[in-house]
Amino acid sequence: MKGRSLRQALWHPHVNAVNAPPRLARWLTAGGSLTAMLREHSAAFRVQKLHQRPALCLNDEAAVIGLHRSSRVMEREVLLRCDNTPVVFGHTVVPMTATASDWPAFSSLGERSLGSTLFGDPRVRRGGLEFARLRASHPLAKRVRAAAGSPGADDADEAIMYARRCLYRRHNGLLLVTEVFLPSVLKLVKAGAIATFENRT
Repeated sequence: MKGRSLRQALWHPHVNAVNAPPRLARWLTAGGSLTAMLREHSAAFRVQKLHQRPALCLNDEAAVIGLHRSSRVMEREVLLRCDNTPVVFGHTVVPMTATASDWPAFSSLGERSLGSTLFGDPRVRRGGLEFARLRASHPLAKRVRAAAGSPGADDADEAIMYARRCLYRRHNGLLLVTEVFLPSVLKLVKAGAIATFENRT
């Protein structure tokens, strides 16, 4: 039971439940488009597409999108990079029953931002945010380390990553977006703040 619990995450409707550091909690709870925020904190923002393909949904996300465990979904994973540094790992799943009319741009996103299409479409309804601590044994934590080149940690507490997820609806379609925040996101400084500092020195 212990091994199984470490491979799943407990998702909470309030960020206080995951005890994230205050600066990271501000990123986790930020409203609006994460893409827009990251652009404001970097000179060069990039979406690095890792893959987009059919896959098995994770155990702790199946019920959220109305599926049984081991159901197949269309999965998209990306790294969001600020000035070439990976800061957020994005994991999106869509049930295989979704149609092109539900999510017309999803199959052709390439390295464009999914967030830009979601927030630019008035027919998309956004659910509430949920938050979780991902231990080193969670599938997404393993994928983050592999994609971002982060070494594993012997101490499970040191390997904890913080994530949020949100369910989107459009017509009859469901789409679940999970964002895992890397420690490097805390080093970002808003572009305007940098300019102000430089002008004062």
